[in-house]
Amino acid sequence: MIYGGLPTRHGVSPSCVGLPAGNWPTFTDFLVERFPAISRRTWLERMAAGLVVDEFGAAVTPQRTYRGHMRLYYYRALADETRIPFEAAVLFQDEHLVVADKPHFLPVTPSGHYLQETLLVRLKNQLGLDSLTPLHRIDRETAGLVLFSVRPSDRNAYQVLFRQHSIRKHYEAIAPWRSDLVFPIVRQTRIEEGEPFFRQHEVPGAPNSETHIDILEVRGQLARYALSPVTGKKHQLRVHMNALGLPILNDHMYPPVSVTPADDFEHPLQLLARSITFTDPITGQQRRFDSALRLGEWP
Repeated sequence: MIYGGLPTRHGVSPSCVGLPAGNWPTFTDFLVERFPAISRRTWLERMAAGLVVDEFGAAVTPQRTYRGHMRLYYYRALADETRIPFEAAVLFQDEHLVVADKPHFLPVTPSGHYLQETLLVRLKNQLGLDSLTPLHRIDRETAGLVLFSVRPSDRNAYQVLFRQHSIRKHYEAIAPWRSDLVFPIVRQTRIEEGEPFFRQHEVPGAPNSETHIDILEVRGQLARYALSPVTGKKHQLRVHMNALGLPILNDHMYPPVSVTPADDFEHPLQLLARSITFTDPITGQQRRFDSALRLGEWP
């Protein structure tokens, strides 16, 4: 695919920044101020290599006069990206849809410290599909099923299923066992951003989240739970389980630990996107996909 004249490069689409009205002398001055973590020298090197263009495909040069109310496209790069030592599996592929089985620790899309080490970029490179787009997200720490649209023209038809809650998603989790709770439980609460912003929490008010929770198996002080989210709020399953006094095993965010540790590949979050069922809006076929992965931390 082409973005402002720049194609996908090594599986990574160009990043885009909108330009507000302002008095910056040049585009370079704006970019240096807008992205303080990126040096002027880095921007000049990108411009010299033709890696920064406007929305019309015209090259952005170091002294080009600033103009607002337009977009710039540029390639983002990370100097030292840590390799995630786990591979995803492609469970299904046709001309409309790709279904992948994501390992723990691998982000779905590029952000922050992750670019090449993401499920989307790996699949684009592996399958040669520049137009591949995720139809939903699961947390970096969560393993399991992720669906991708192959053709831009099909994307909205699949995303409507998620917006209308027409897709049935089932997760499994390992968490403490509480004999005083009666299952199944339907958890309906209001979830909003907490402090810091990336940590969610329940607040009073009209519910905007719903999860169905049941027991699959009990072993000692732990149990394996079936979690079926009706809605898709950020960190919903982790928030709901923690609020019930059942924090998912190896979750360092709910409840929070005092110091967030680095990734411990030996002890992943025990949460798995296990299965997904829906009627394909393009072909009309009934679809069911099941993860081949399993949760492993049992007594």
